[in-house]
Amino acid sequence: MPKKIYVGNISFNAQEDDLRNVFSQYGEVTNVNIIVDKFTDRSKGFGFIEMQDESAADAAISALNGTELLGRELKVNEAKERKERPQYNNYR
Repeated sequence: MPKKIYVGNISFNAQEDDLRNVFSQYGEVTNVNIIVDKFTDRSKGFGFIEMQDESAADAAISALNGTELLGRELKVNEAKERKERPQYNNYR
């Protein structure tokens, strides 16, 4: 079953291929998504990796948390499901 990984403190110069190359050393990477600001189109410094094999994902998390990529120390852990937030329409 695929496992989703959160990657924080990503360099603003990093590309999705940079993350794919690093994580693919531990197993098959099925998806890479660096989150970008919708107004500036600039990286927000975090993203998500999806790996096909759960044990490979666990190995990548253990090995890569705290390692440096393009001058920044990565924060790597299992992604948590996003909680639903109430939508307030206070704009008048």
